[in-house]
Amino acid sequence: MQPIQSLDRLSLNQITTNQWTLREAVEGSLRAGVPWIAPWRNKVAELGLSESKRIIRESGLKVSSLCRGGYFPGDTAAQRQANLEDNFRAVEEAAELGTDTLVLVCGPSADKDIATARQYVEEGIAKLVEHAQAHGVKLGIEPLHPMYAAERSVVVSLAQANTIAEQYTPEQVGVVVDVFHVWWDPDLYPQIERAAGRILGYHVSDWLVPVPDLLLGRGMMGDGVIELRKIRQAVEQAGYNGPIEVEIFNQAIWDMDGDDVMELMKQRYLEHV
Repeated sequence: MQPIQSLDRLSLNQITTNQWTLREAVEGSLRAGVPWIAPWRNKVAELGLSESKRIIRESGLKVSSLCRGGYFPGDTAAQRQANLEDNFRAVEEAAELGTDTLVLVCGPSADKDIATARQYVEEGIAKLVEHAQAHGVKLGIEPLHPMYAAERSVVVSLAQANTIAEQYTPEQVGVVVDVFHVWWDPDLYPQIERAAGRILGYHVSDWLVPVPDLLLGRGMMGDGVIELRKIRQAVEQAGYNGPIEVEIFNQAIWDMDGDDVMELMKQRYLEHV
């Protein structure tokens, strides 16, 4: 398996430098020579959409995706409609920022009825597709690790994500493969092959042993047990050769100097991804 030879595909998912504002993340990416960025909507909101768009456009950085849409379920019809309207806005923000991919973290059940919550996810995506397509934005369903089913997403396997995505064309709905969420799956490689032609994003980090925190426990590449290069090769064989986002939730990394994080990220990307 060949190592990556350059930084051409490297993208800073903004959560990795959560200590930075969007302006700081753009400036830090330029200093580090990282050509892609994946903003988070809360950081865009802090700065304002028009200013965020201006800063990114003038920087010359390319936008790999916008994080995030989703969270479709709700315990009332009114709440589900409000969630859908927020997704409409997320699509519009993605288009304004210059990316064709909105990452969907599909959301948890509002109660113990997980089957109905999954139905709400499918209904929400169905209602969002036309709006997204009209804005030139694809919906990337990101399955999360099953430990997040109760609070973040009832879509917890690549097989589930594929089944939903296959109801649409690859130009409408695809999947996002995040190694932290899928590395454990015994069906991973057949599901990556199944997703050929509709993989919209690839996210890397590492799984630490022991996991220090359920949410803030992702490691820098090379510090854990994930077969990063093998998964990348499978994703590429399935036709994905787009940007590779480093997405790390980890308080210890957030407490570091942002420029130091960028240098470490680049080093580990070349060594392990």
